[in-house]
Amino acid sequence: MKKLNIIPTIKDGIGLALVNYLSLVLTVVLYVLTIWIPYLNVGTTIALASLPAEMAKGTVVKPTFIFDSKYRKNMGEFFILVALQVGAILIGFLFGIIPGIVLGVAWTFAVVLFVDKNMSAIEALRASNDMTYGNKWRIFGALMLVALCIGFLNGIIQALFGIGDISWLKTIGAIIVLIIEVFAEPAILGVQASIYKQLSTGEIVSDLSNANAQAQVAAVEAETKAEK
Repeated sequence: MKKLNIIPTIKDGIGLALVNYLSLVLTVVLYVLTIWIPYLNVGTTIALASLPAEMAKGTVVKPTFIFDSKYRKNMGEFFILVALQVGAILIGFLFGIIPGIVLGVAWTFAVVLFVDKNMSAIEALRASNDMTYGNKWRIFGALMLVALCIGFLNGIIQALFGIGDISWLKTIGAIIVLIIEVFAEPAILGVQASIYKQLSTGEIVSDLSNANAQAQVAAVEAETKAEK
């Protein structure tokens, strides 16, 4: 099993987030506006959970994709998957927190695989566990590092704009924090998409960059030989 590289993965994930930023914001807006509609809201929730797979394709996500009827097709199986996943993770937390974290990371892509590969609940859980095997702590580290950076940045902004307890200054700080939060979720989804893309294809980000560099060197050498 090839090992993920945390920093290149985060960079790749942020790139995917930037490409899809506006689409993701519109997708969330559409989801919020229609969350009150029974039955439709199940499909949109399943679609939203499968966003990493859509982003991993490298194309811009269409916000209206969440209304596709295919996401409502296996509604019952989705509920079974969520019940098994959440129930087992909660039990894991009862055994000292760490087992719950490990299961949470192991099944990160269970819903994604359920939708993207049309798997059953058990198949998706097993496939996600196999996919993340050997990379669980790297996945946890990448996602945690992004979350910590966002939290640290928010903390600094709040501290700086909270000096002197000036209302208008605090308002500006709150607006900046809101802007950061609006970007935060796409960034996390982007990192998840990058991880999913790498683990499902076996093409690790650094390997791709190294391969490109080697190809460029080979091309230069070939041109040099041709000139001689």
